[in-house]
Amino acid sequence: MQDEDITDKLSEVVKEDIWGNIKEVLNLGFHFGEGENQIHITLGLLLLVILSYFITRFLLKWIRRIFTRKMDETDKLKFFSFFKFVNYVVYIIVFFAILGFAGVNVTPVLAASAALLVGLGLALQEIFQDVIGGILIMVDKSLLVGDIVEVEGRVGRVVDIKLRTTRTITRDDKIVVIPNHKFISDSIINYTQNHKTTREFVGVGVAYGSDTQKVKELLLQSVAEDSRILKVPKPFVSFEDFGDSSLDFRINFFVSDSFVDPFIKSDIRFKIDALFRENDITIPFPQRDIHIKSGDLNPDKT
Repeated sequence: MQDEDITDKLSEVVKEDIWGNIKEVLNLGFHFGEGENQIHITLGLLLLVILSYFITRFLLKWIRRIFTRKMDETDKLKFFSFFKFVNYVVYIIVFFAILGFAGVNVTPVLAASAALLVGLGLALQEIFQDVIGGILIMVDKSLLVGDIVEVEGRVGRVVDIKLRTTRTITRDDKIVVIPNHKFISDSIINYTQNHKTTREFVGVGVAYGSDTQKVKELLLQSVAEDSRILKVPKPFVSFEDFGDSSLDFRINFFVSDSFVDPFIKSDIRFKIDALFRENDITIPFPQRDIHIKSGDLNPDKT
């Protein structure tokens, strides 16, 4: 038992000596100042800087890979340009943390930086929202190039998605630049989110007393020969309502490119008008009956 105790004590002494030697080596360096304001630049601090750099770099690469694993090459390049800015911010934070370990009083610097960043954040608040919106769009694929969207009553085809803005081209060939936060905070209609096929319609009213079955046949005939209208699913007619002045119908049809549907609808209206004229189907206009009551127009007459 005594031999074992002696061995344990010797091993503890050896461990303490080794740890003490390691601490002495790590504390080698330069020491500036006195008391609480003393700054230590030691070998241990330099090793901590190197270790922190590699750990931070590894974590940033790992996070970047998680965010970009489902992105195509174009979106990855856009994300990398933004992520460089994130890298700089993270490295600055790590740098100040290491300065704190070295005994440098970084509180005044952090206070001044915080005030500056708050002011900068307020000034660039909307830009930051746009950038975050762009990242979310790239990550969750809620919007793709080629999608047809309606924003604030304007329909456009998406031609480019950048970190801060998205560009669309309207039906009259005008470019609209949309801030990305619009797609996150506002309700946006995406015509092609589920699939490229969309259902459209043209409404028309006919006079009371018209042959409704004949109207149905003519409406189906108006879309039968248009190659831009899909044969499957088939077009169909719906009898919408008994209106004030007309019987209201709709011809419903499916197209694979809703971006050009105003031109398709215009052609269908021309066709309907011609077919109705040939078959004596009347498209009525609103009518109002005005009743004039006759009476004494001179109230002062006795």
